[in-house]
Amino acid sequence: MPLKKSNPDLILIIVTLTLLTVGLIMVYSASAIWATYKFEDSFYFAKRQLLFACVGVIAMFFIMNVDYWTWRTWAKILIIICFIMLLAVLVPGIGMARNGSRSWIGVGAFSVQPSEFMKLAMIAFLAKFLSERQKLITSFKKGMLPSLGLVFLAFGLIMLQPDLGTGTVMVGTCIVMIFISGARISHFVGLGLIGIAGFIGLILSAPYRIKRITSFLDPWEDPLGSGFQMIQSFYAIGPGGLFGLGLGQSRQKFFYLPEPQTDFIFAILSEELGFIGGSLVILLFALMLWRGIRIALGAPDLYGSLVAVGIIAMVAIQVMINIGVVTGLMPVTGITLPLLSYGGSSLTLMLMAIGVLLNISRYSRF
Repeated sequence: MPLKKSNPDLILIIVTLTLLTVGLIMVYSASAIWATYKFEDSFYFAKRQLLFACVGVIAMFFIMNVDYWTWRTWAKILIIICFIMLLAVLVPGIGMARNGSRSWIGVGAFSVQPSEFMKLAMIAFLAKFLSERQKLITSFKKGMLPSLGLVFLAFGLIMLQPDLGTGTVMVGTCIVMIFISGARISHFVGLGLIGIAGFIGLILSAPYRIKRITSFLDPWEDPLGSGFQMIQSFYAIGPGGLFGLGLGQSRQKFFYLPEPQTDFIFAILSEELGFIGGSLVILLFALMLWRGIRIALGAPDLYGSLVAVGIIAMVAIQVMINIGVVTGLMPVTGITLPLLSYGGSSLTLMLMAIGVLLNISRYSRF
Protein backbone atom coordinates (compact mmCIF):
# COMPACT_ATOMS: atom_id res chain seq x y z
CA MET A 1 0.00 0.00 0.00
CA PRO A 2 1.17 3.56 -0.65
CA LEU A 3 2.85 5.18 2.33
CA LYS A 4 3.62 8.72 1.20
CA LYS A 5 0.68 11.01 1.94
CA SER A 6 0.43 14.57 0.67
CA ASN A 7 -2.15 17.34 0.87
CA PRO A 8 -5.55 16.74 -0.76
CA ASP A 9 -6.46 18.38 -4.06
CA LEU A 10 -7.15 21.99 -3.01
CA ILE A 11 -8.76 22.91 -6.34
CA LEU A 12 -11.26 20.06 -5.98
CA ILE A 13 -12.13 21.23 -2.44
CA ILE A 14 -12.65 24.84 -3.60
CA VAL A 15 -14.80 23.78 -6.57
CA THR A 16 -16.91 21.48 -4.39
CA LEU A 17 -17.54 24.12 -1.72
CA THR A 18 -18.28 26.74 -4.40
CA LEU A 19 -20.90 24.53 -6.07
CA LEU A 20 -22.35 23.68 -2.66
CA THR A 21 -22.65 27.38 -1.77
CA VAL A 22 -24.33 28.15 -5.11
CA GLY A 23 -26.67 25.24 -4.47
CA LEU A 24 -27.69 26.50 -1.03
CA ILE A 25 -28.41 29.97 -2.41
CA MET A 26 -30.42 28.58 -5.33
CA VAL A 27 -32.38 26.14 -3.16
CA TYR A 28 -33.56 29.05 -1.06
CA SER A 29 -34.29 31.24 -4.07
CA ALA A 30 -36.15 28.48 -5.93
CA SER A 31 -38.13 27.16 -2.95
CA ALA A 32 -38.98 30.26 -0.91
CA ILE A 33 -42.41 30.85 -2.48
CA TRP A 34 -43.43 27.19 -2.40
CA ALA A 35 -42.14 26.78 1.18
CA THR A 36 -44.04 29.85 2.36
CA TYR A 37 -47.26 28.56 0.81
CA LYS A 38 -46.95 24.98 2.07
CA PHE A 39 -45.09 25.36 5.38
CA GLU A 40 -45.43 29.09 6.18
CA ASP A 41 -41.63 29.25 6.35
CA SER A 42 -39.68 30.55 3.35
CA PHE A 43 -36.50 28.96 4.73
CA TYR A 44 -38.04 25.47 5.19
CA PHE A 45 -36.14 23.76 2.37
CA ALA A 46 -33.06 25.96 2.72
CA LYS A 47 -32.63 25.09 6.41
CA ARG A 48 -32.92 21.38 5.75
CA GLN A 49 -30.50 21.61 2.83
CA LEU A 50 -28.06 23.54 5.02
CA LEU A 51 -28.30 20.84 7.68
CA PHE A 52 -27.57 18.10 5.12
CA ALA A 53 -24.76 20.23 3.67
CA CYS A 54 -23.12 20.56 7.10
CA VAL A 55 -23.40 16.81 7.74
CA GLY A 56 -22.10 16.10 4.24
CA VAL A 57 -19.12 18.47 4.54
CA ILE A 58 -18.17 16.98 7.91
CA ALA A 59 -18.44 13.50 6.37
CA MET A 60 -16.38 14.64 3.36
CA PHE A 61 -13.49 15.94 5.46
CA PHE A 62 -13.63 12.89 7.74
CA ILE A 63 -13.58 10.46 4.81
CA MET A 64 -10.83 12.51 3.17
CA ASN A 65 -8.60 11.32 6.05
CA VAL A 66 -9.66 7.67 5.85
CA ASP A 67 -7.28 5.71 3.62
CA TYR A 68 -9.24 4.77 0.52
CA TRP A 69 -8.25 1.09 0.60
CA THR A 70 -10.26 0.83 3.82
CA TRP A 71 -13.36 0.82 1.59
CA ARG A 72 -11.93 -2.19 -0.23
CA THR A 73 -11.98 -4.11 3.06
CA TRP A 74 -15.55 -3.10 3.86
CA ALA A 75 -16.92 -3.14 0.31
CA LYS A 76 -18.67 -6.51 0.62
CA ILE A 77 -20.39 -5.58 3.90
CA LEU A 78 -21.44 -2.18 2.55
CA ILE A 79 -23.05 -3.61 -0.57
CA ILE A 80 -24.89 -6.28 1.45
CA ILE A 81 -26.30 -3.55 3.72
CA CYS A 82 -27.40 -1.56 0.67
CA PHE A 83 -29.10 -4.62 -0.85
CA ILE A 84 -30.97 -5.19 2.43
CA MET A 85 -32.08 -1.53 2.41
CA LEU A 86 -33.25 -1.81 -1.20
CA LEU A 87 -35.39 -4.80 -0.21
CA ALA A 88 -36.66 -3.06 2.94
CA VAL A 89 -37.81 0.00 1.01
CA LEU A 90 -40.23 -2.22 -0.93
CA VAL A 91 -41.97 -3.38 2.26
CA PRO A 92 -45.17 -1.44 3.04
CA GLY A 93 -44.81 0.32 6.37
CA ILE A 94 -41.06 0.67 5.96
CA GLY A 95 -40.72 2.22 2.53
CA MET A 96 -42.20 5.66 1.90
CA ALA A 97 -43.94 6.48 -1.39
CA ARG A 98 -43.58 9.86 -3.09
CA ASN A 99 -44.76 10.84 -6.55
CA GLY A 100 -45.49 7.23 -7.44
CA SER A 101 -42.12 5.82 -6.30
CA ARG A 102 -41.40 3.86 -3.10
CA SER A 103 -37.77 4.93 -2.76
CA TRP A 104 -37.37 6.24 0.80
CA ILE A 105 -37.10 4.91 4.34
CA GLY A 106 -38.31 7.25 7.07
CA VAL A 107 -35.81 8.15 9.80
CA GLY A 108 -37.54 10.43 12.28
CA ALA A 109 -38.48 13.69 10.57
CA PHE A 110 -36.17 12.87 7.65
CA SER A 111 -35.94 10.16 5.03
CA VAL A 112 -33.12 8.14 3.47
CA GLN A 113 -32.98 7.01 -0.16
CA PRO A 114 -31.11 3.65 -0.22
CA SER A 115 -30.65 3.68 -4.00
CA GLU A 116 -28.40 6.75 -3.67
CA PHE A 117 -26.06 4.96 -1.27
CA MET A 118 -26.11 1.85 -3.45
CA LYS A 119 -24.35 3.88 -6.15
CA LEU A 120 -21.32 4.52 -3.94
CA ALA A 121 -21.32 1.02 -2.43
CA MET A 122 -21.43 -0.46 -5.95
CA ILE A 123 -18.44 1.67 -7.00
CA ALA A 124 -16.41 0.45 -4.00
CA PHE A 125 -17.35 -3.21 -4.51
CA LEU A 126 -17.01 -3.24 -8.29
CA ALA A 127 -13.58 -1.59 -8.08
CA LYS A 128 -12.51 -4.34 -5.65
CA PHE A 129 -13.93 -7.08 -7.89
CA LEU A 130 -12.36 -5.71 -11.08
CA SER A 131 -8.95 -4.95 -9.56
CA GLU A 132 -8.70 -8.50 -8.18
CA ARG A 133 -9.80 -10.10 -11.46
CA GLN A 134 -8.18 -7.81 -14.02
CA LYS A 135 -6.77 -10.72 -16.03
CA LEU A 136 -10.24 -12.28 -16.28
CA ILE A 137 -12.10 -9.17 -17.44
CA THR A 138 -11.50 -10.02 -21.11
CA SER A 139 -13.45 -13.24 -20.50
CA PHE A 140 -17.17 -12.64 -20.80
CA LYS A 141 -18.10 -15.64 -18.65
CA LYS A 142 -15.54 -15.20 -15.84
CA GLY A 143 -15.05 -11.46 -15.77
CA MET A 144 -17.75 -9.38 -17.39
CA LEU A 145 -20.83 -11.51 -16.70
CA PRO A 146 -20.39 -11.70 -12.90
CA SER A 147 -19.78 -7.94 -12.78
CA LEU A 148 -22.85 -7.09 -14.82
CA GLY A 149 -24.94 -9.69 -13.00
CA LEU A 150 -24.44 -7.91 -9.68
CA VAL A 151 -25.05 -4.50 -11.25
CA PHE A 152 -28.31 -5.54 -12.90
CA LEU A 153 -29.51 -7.29 -9.74
CA ALA A 154 -29.25 -3.93 -7.96
CA PHE A 155 -30.81 -2.22 -10.99
CA GLY A 156 -33.75 -4.64 -10.87
CA LEU A 157 -34.43 -3.83 -7.21
CA ILE A 158 -34.21 -0.10 -7.92
CA MET A 159 -36.66 -0.51 -10.82
CA LEU A 160 -39.17 -2.17 -8.48
CA GLN A 161 -39.48 1.17 -6.65
CA PRO A 162 -39.48 2.33 -9.58
CA ASP A 163 -36.59 4.78 -10.06
CA LEU A 164 -35.31 4.66 -13.63
CA GLY A 165 -33.14 7.77 -13.23
CA THR A 166 -31.04 6.53 -10.31
CA GLY A 167 -30.81 3.07 -11.84
CA THR A 168 -29.58 4.52 -15.12
CA VAL A 169 -26.85 6.54 -13.38
CA MET A 170 -25.67 3.47 -11.45
CA VAL A 171 -25.58 1.23 -14.52
CA GLY A 172 -23.86 3.91 -16.62
CA THR A 173 -21.22 4.43 -13.92
CA CYS A 174 -20.51 0.71 -13.66
CA ILE A 175 -20.31 0.30 -17.45
CA VAL A 176 -17.63 3.02 -17.55
CA MET A 177 -15.67 1.25 -14.78
CA ILE A 178 -15.87 -2.12 -16.54
CA PHE A 179 -14.78 -0.57 -19.84
CA ILE A 180 -11.82 1.23 -18.23
CA SER A 181 -10.72 -1.99 -16.51
CA GLY A 182 -10.04 -3.57 -19.92
CA ALA A 183 -13.22 -5.34 -21.06
CA ARG A 184 -13.49 -6.17 -24.77
CA ILE A 185 -15.31 -3.69 -26.99
CA SER A 186 -17.01 -6.56 -28.85
CA HIS A 187 -18.69 -7.61 -25.60
CA PHE A 188 -19.97 -4.06 -25.12
CA VAL A 189 -21.42 -3.93 -28.63
CA GLY A 190 -23.47 -7.07 -28.07
CA LEU A 191 -24.57 -6.01 -24.61
CA GLY A 192 -25.33 -2.53 -25.92
CA LEU A 193 -27.84 -3.91 -28.40
CA ILE A 194 -29.44 -6.02 -25.66
CA GLY A 195 -29.45 -3.01 -23.34
CA ILE A 196 -31.16 -0.80 -25.92
CA ALA A 197 -33.83 -3.46 -26.44
CA GLY A 198 -34.30 -3.80 -22.68
CA PHE A 199 -34.46 -0.02 -22.21
CA ILE A 200 -37.13 0.22 -24.89
CA GLY A 201 -39.00 -2.60 -23.15
CA LEU A 202 -38.90 -0.71 -19.83
CA ILE A 203 -40.24 2.39 -21.52
CA LEU A 204 -43.04 0.54 -23.28
CA SER A 205 -44.01 -1.38 -20.14
CA ALA A 206 -45.13 1.75 -18.33
CA PRO A 207 -47.48 4.32 -19.92
CA TYR A 208 -46.00 7.24 -17.98
CA ARG A 209 -42.56 6.52 -19.48
CA ILE A 210 -44.05 6.57 -22.99
CA LYS A 211 -45.59 9.94 -22.20
CA ARG A 212 -42.21 11.22 -21.02
CA ILE A 213 -40.66 10.20 -24.34
CA THR A 214 -43.43 11.76 -26.43
CA SER A 215 -43.35 14.93 -24.31
CA PHE A 216 -39.59 15.13 -24.86
CA LEU A 217 -40.07 14.96 -28.64
CA ASP A 218 -43.01 17.38 -28.67
CA PRO A 219 -43.88 18.81 -25.22
CA TRP A 220 -46.56 21.08 -26.75
CA GLU A 221 -48.59 18.03 -27.76
CA ASP A 222 -49.75 17.79 -24.14
CA PRO A 223 -48.85 21.18 -22.62
CA LEU A 224 -50.92 20.73 -19.46
CA GLY A 225 -49.92 17.11 -18.89
CA SER A 226 -46.75 15.20 -19.73
CA GLY A 227 -45.12 18.19 -21.45
CA PHE A 228 -45.87 20.68 -18.67
CA GLN A 229 -42.56 20.52 -16.79
CA MET A 230 -40.41 20.79 -19.89
CA ILE A 231 -42.39 23.74 -21.29
CA GLN A 232 -42.17 25.59 -17.97
CA SER A 233 -38.44 24.88 -17.94
CA PHE A 234 -38.15 26.50 -21.38
CA TYR A 235 -40.13 29.49 -20.10
CA ALA A 236 -37.59 29.83 -17.28
CA ILE A 237 -34.41 29.48 -19.36
CA GLY A 238 -35.55 31.62 -22.31
CA PRO A 239 -36.28 34.91 -20.49
CA GLY A 240 -33.03 34.56 -18.54
CA GLY A 241 -31.10 35.77 -21.55
CA LEU A 242 -27.41 36.51 -21.17
CA PHE A 243 -27.30 37.91 -17.62
CA GLY A 244 -30.61 36.69 -16.14
CA LEU A 245 -33.49 38.45 -14.41
CA GLY A 246 -31.50 38.80 -11.20
CA LEU A 247 -31.05 36.60 -8.14
CA GLY A 248 -34.44 35.95 -6.52
CA GLN A 249 -36.37 37.37 -9.48
CA SER A 250 -37.54 34.12 -11.07
CA ARG A 251 -41.14 34.07 -12.30
CA GLN A 252 -41.42 30.33 -12.89
CA LYS A 253 -40.99 29.54 -9.19
CA PHE A 254 -44.40 31.15 -8.57
CA PHE A 255 -46.15 27.76 -8.87
CA TYR A 256 -45.48 27.35 -12.61
CA LEU A 257 -42.54 24.95 -12.45
CA PRO A 258 -43.43 22.17 -9.94
CA GLU A 259 -41.00 21.89 -6.98
CA PRO A 260 -38.28 23.92 -8.74
CA GLN A 261 -35.74 23.30 -5.97
CA THR A 262 -35.21 19.68 -7.00
CA ASP A 263 -34.59 18.29 -10.50
CA PHE A 264 -35.23 21.58 -12.37
CA ILE A 265 -33.13 23.88 -10.20
CA PHE A 266 -30.82 24.57 -13.17
CA ALA A 267 -33.79 26.13 -14.99
CA ILE A 268 -34.34 28.60 -12.13
CA LEU A 269 -30.61 29.28 -11.95
CA SER A 270 -30.55 30.04 -15.69
CA GLU A 271 -33.61 32.28 -15.36
CA GLU A 272 -32.11 34.31 -12.53
CA LEU A 273 -28.41 34.27 -13.48
CA GLY A 274 -28.73 33.87 -17.23
CA PHE A 275 -26.51 32.15 -19.77
CA ILE A 276 -23.42 33.46 -17.98
CA GLY A 277 -24.45 31.98 -14.62
CA GLY A 278 -25.44 28.64 -16.11
CA SER A 279 -22.20 28.45 -18.10
CA LEU A 280 -20.11 29.17 -15.00
CA VAL A 281 -21.80 26.31 -13.15
CA ILE A 282 -21.11 23.95 -16.06
CA LEU A 283 -17.48 25.13 -16.12
CA LEU A 284 -17.19 24.38 -12.40
CA PHE A 285 -18.43 20.84 -13.01
CA ALA A 286 -15.97 20.52 -15.92
CA LEU A 287 -13.15 21.63 -13.60
CA MET A 288 -14.26 19.07 -11.02
CA LEU A 289 -14.21 16.29 -13.63
CA TRP A 290 -10.77 17.37 -14.87
CA ARG A 291 -9.35 17.18 -11.35
CA GLY A 292 -11.02 13.79 -10.91
CA ILE A 293 -9.46 12.46 -14.11
CA ARG A 294 -6.01 13.63 -12.96
CA ILE A 295 -6.53 11.90 -9.62
CA ALA A 296 -7.60 8.67 -11.36
CA LEU A 297 -4.58 8.74 -13.68
CA GLY A 298 -2.21 9.40 -10.79
CA ALA A 299 -3.67 6.88 -8.33
CA PRO A 300 -1.00 4.47 -7.02
CA ASP A 301 -2.98 1.29 -7.69
CA LEU A 302 -5.76 -0.06 -9.89
CA TYR A 303 -8.33 -0.06 -7.09
CA GLY A 304 -7.81 3.65 -6.44
CA SER A 305 -7.99 4.42 -10.17
CA LEU A 306 -11.26 2.51 -10.60
CA VAL A 307 -12.88 4.12 -7.56
CA ALA A 308 -11.88 7.58 -8.83
CA VAL A 309 -13.19 6.74 -12.31
CA GLY A 310 -16.47 5.53 -10.82
CA ILE A 311 -16.98 8.70 -8.79
CA ILE A 312 -16.23 11.11 -11.63
CA ALA A 313 -18.35 9.03 -14.03
CA MET A 314 -21.26 9.18 -11.58
CA VAL A 315 -20.97 12.97 -11.34
CA ALA A 316 -20.58 13.41 -15.11
CA ILE A 317 -23.57 11.20 -15.95
CA GLN A 318 -25.83 12.97 -13.45
CA VAL A 319 -24.82 16.41 -14.67
CA MET A 320 -25.32 15.49 -18.34
CA ILE A 321 -28.71 13.89 -17.74
CA ASN A 322 -30.01 16.64 -15.47
CA ILE A 323 -28.97 19.53 -17.70
CA GLY A 324 -30.02 17.56 -20.77
CA VAL A 325 -33.51 17.18 -19.30
CA VAL A 326 -33.79 20.80 -18.21
CA THR A 327 -32.74 22.09 -21.65
CA GLY A 328 -35.00 19.68 -23.53
CA LEU A 329 -32.27 17.46 -24.96
CA MET A 330 -33.42 14.36 -23.02
CA PRO A 331 -36.67 12.95 -21.61
CA VAL A 332 -37.60 13.77 -18.01
CA THR A 333 -35.94 11.15 -15.76
CA GLY A 334 -35.96 12.57 -12.21
CA ILE A 335 -32.19 13.04 -11.73
CA THR A 336 -30.86 15.63 -9.28
CA LEU A 337 -28.07 18.06 -10.19
CA PRO A 338 -25.12 17.14 -7.93
CA LEU A 339 -24.48 19.56 -5.04
CA LEU A 340 -27.17 21.98 -6.26
CA SER A 341 -30.55 20.22 -6.15
CA TYR A 342 -32.48 19.88 -2.90
CA GLY A 343 -32.23 16.39 -1.44
CA GLY A 344 -30.57 15.06 1.70
CA SER A 345 -29.53 11.59 0.55
CA SER A 346 -28.17 12.72 -2.81
CA LEU A 347 -26.26 15.66 -1.32
CA THR A 348 -24.74 13.64 1.54
CA LEU A 349 -23.81 10.78 -0.80
CA MET A 350 -22.13 13.13 -3.27
CA LEU A 351 -20.04 14.84 -0.58
CA MET A 352 -19.02 11.46 0.85
CA ALA A 353 -17.97 10.32 -2.62
CA ILE A 354 -15.89 13.48 -3.11
CA GLY A 355 -14.29 12.77 0.28
CA VAL A 356 -13.12 9.39 -1.05
CA LEU A 357 -11.81 11.10 -4.19
CA LEU A 358 -9.92 13.63 -2.07
CA ASN A 359 -8.26 10.84 -0.10
CA ILE A 360 -7.09 9.19 -3.32
CA SER A 361 -5.68 12.58 -4.35
CA ARG A 362 -3.46 12.50 -1.25
CA TYR A 363 -1.61 9.54 -2.75
CA SER A 364 -1.85 10.62 -6.40
CA ARG A 365 1.43 11.02 -8.30
CA PHE A 366 0.22 14.24 -9.99
